[in-house]
Amino acid sequence: MPKEITERDQQYWSTNLRLIIICLAIWAFVSYGLGLLLRPLFMGIHIGGADLGFWFAQQGSIFTFLALIVFYAWRMNKLDDEFGLED
Repeated sequence: MPKEITERDQQYWSTNLRLIIICLAIWAFVSYGLGLLLRPLFMGIHIGGADLGFWFAQQGSIFTFLALIVFYAWRMNKLDDEFGLED
C-alpha cells in the first residue's frame, strides 16, 4: 500500500530540489562560465604560472565541486533536522 504524500513531504522535496539546482548552477557557472566562456577576460591574471581562466577550468571547478559537496551535506543535515528526519 503506497504512502500518501503530504504537504510536508512536498515541501521537503521542493527545498531539496531547489538546493540541488542552486549547487549545480554554481558549479556550471564556475566550471563552464569562468573556465571557458570568460577565459579571455582572465588571461592577464596569472596564478602559479597559468592564467586564471585555465586555473578555473582545471582546479577551480574541482575545488568548487568539493566545497559544494560539503555545503550540500551540511545543509541536508540541517534540513533533515528541520523536518524530523534525522538518523
